[in-house]
Amino acid sequence: MTRWIILALALVLGACDSKPQFASTDISGADYAKDFALTDHTGKPRTMADFRGKAVVMFFGYTQCPDVCPTTMTGMVEAMKLLGEDAGKVQVLFVTVDPERDTPQLLAQYVPAFHPSFIGLYSDPQTIAKTAQAFRVFYQKQPGSTPSTYTVDHTAGSYVFDPQGRLRLYVKHGEKPELIAGDLKQLLAGK
Repeated sequence: MTRWIILALALVLGACDSKPQFASTDISGADYAKDFALTDHTGKPRTMADFRGKAVVMFFGYTQCPDVCPTTMTGMVEAMKLLGEDAGKVQVLFVTVDPERDTPQLLAQYVPAFHPSFIGLYSDPQTIAKTAQAFRVFYQKQPGSTPSTYTVDHTAGSYVFDPQGRLRLYVKHGEKPELIAGDLKQLLAGK
């Protein structure tokens, strides 16, 4: 009998000390992707500090991307729907890796077309390269049939920051929106 009580107590205490179980890759404590200094599609300078108090999902892509970018953005729209009222506590950021073609005007049309709260970020090519390097994001132009029809190979995952601005998760491309929403709910609950 005593053995069963000890076992039950151990299970209860173990559950109290458990780490959150995320569907996405937990990269809490990573020593990169700490901050950025970019401009949003309305012309306002932005850093991570602007979004304190919200969970932030940050994706690097470009507006003429034929598949990965619209798929990712659509998945985030679905995740926002699943969050319900908590969606107001999440900020999705789309950072262009094609500053030559992705003008502020184009970003202002493209990004909010997915969801009105989504923000497009841009800068000059050197700052984008520096930011991508700080976030360990790969991107490289691939020639097209004309100089202006190139594509850009790029990292397809998204970074998620908790409401305190700490990098916590890496979401792989194609993750199910319900799993992303579940991870975001955990972060919003302080886990």
